[in-house]
Amino acid sequence: MNADSHHQGRRPTMTDVAQRAGVSLKTVSRVVNGVQSVDAQMASRVQEAAEELGYRPNFAAAVLRSGSSTATIGLLIKDLRNEFYATIAAAVADVARANGFQLITSYSGENADDELEAVQDLCRRRVDGLLIVPTSGDHAGLQKEMDLGTPMVFLDRRPEGLDADAVVLDNFAGARAGAGLLLDEGHTRIGILIDTLKMPTMGQRLDGVRQAYADRGLPFDESQVVHNVATPEKAARRMDAILAEEQPPTAFFCGNNRSGVGALRALWAHRRAEPLVCFDDFHLSDLMPRPLTVISYDNYALGALGAELLFRRIRGEDFDPETVVLPTQLSRRGTSTDCPPDPGTASQPTEGIQ
Repeated sequence: MNADSHHQGRRPTMTDVAQRAGVSLKTVSRVVNGVQSVDAQMASRVQEAAEELGYRPNFAAAVLRSGSSTATIGLLIKDLRNEFYATIAAAVADVARANGFQLITSYSGENADDELEAVQDLCRRRVDGLLIVPTSGDHAGLQKEMDLGTPMVFLDRRPEGLDADAVVLDNFAGARAGAGLLLDEGHTRIGILIDTLKMPTMGQRLDGVRQAYADRGLPFDESQVVHNVATPEKAARRMDAILAEEQPPTAFFCGNNRSGVGALRALWAHRRAEPLVCFDDFHLSDLMPRPLTVISYDNYALGALGAELLFRRIRGEDFDPETVVLPTQLSRRGTSTDCPPDPGTASQPTEGIQ
C-alpha cells in the first residue's frame, strides 16, 4: 500500500508526511512549526512530501496547545435568506479578510436557545470575537463569555441585560419620517403591518409612526395596526382582508421588507394604487411598476462598522461600550403612478421578489 492510498478518504497527517519524506515525526513537526535550525535539505524533503500529500497543518489543534489567536471571528445572524443579513455578512467578511481573519457564520432563527447554543459553540471553537444580531429577550447570560475574553459587538439591535458595543439603525426617526410623508400627503387613515413587538426594532418603528401623528396633532388609531406579520405570504393575506373592508386605509406603512413585498403583491393583485412606505429597501425595488417609498440605510456600513469595532476590541483597545446609530433616508422607488393593469392581461413582476 503506497502513501497516497494509505490516507485515502481522510486528511493526511504529520505521520504520513514523515513516512513519505523518510524522516522522523519530530522533524516534520519542527518544519511545520517553522523551526529555523532544521537542515535545509531535510526541510525541503518535508515540504515536498507535504505538498504531494496535500497536507495542511491542524491550525485549531495548534491554537489549543498554545492558547494563541485563531485568526477567526464569528457572526451570528437570524436569517440566512434575507438580503439584509447577507449584505451584513459580506461587509463583515470583507473587514475580516482585510485584517487577515476568516469568518465563521452561524444562524439563530430568532430563537434564544439556538442563539445561546451557537454562541457557546463558536466560543468553544476559540473565535477571537463575535458579532451578533441578537434575538429577543435577555442576554445577561453572555456576560460570562465576555468575561472569559471573547469580545462581542451587537448589530441591528442592542442586547438586553448586557452592556456591550452595538451598531444600530435610527428606527424611530426613520419610521417617523416615513409615516410623516404619508400624513403630509393627506393620508390620516394608514394601515400598518408590523412584525412581532418582541423585536425591539419593531417597537421603535411603531413608536416612530405614533410620533408622526402626534407631531401633527392627529389621533392615532391602534386598530389600524396589524401585528405579527412575519412573512410576505402573511402580509398578502392580511392585505387581502384589509382591502375588502368597506372603508380600507388610504395608505400603508410596512415595518420591514418582508411585509412590504407581501403588501405590494396584494395591491398589485387587486389593481390598487394606494401609496406604500416600507422600512427596508429590497432587491429590484427601483424596477417596481408602481410607486413606493422605502426607508433605506447603509446595511453594508452596519456590518463593516460593527466588524471594525470588534477588531478594536480584539487588538486590546480599552474603551467604554459604544453604540453607533446609523441614519436612514426616504428613497422613492417604482416607475409609474398609474394603477396596475388587470393581472389577467399582464405579468406580475412582484412574484419574483423574496
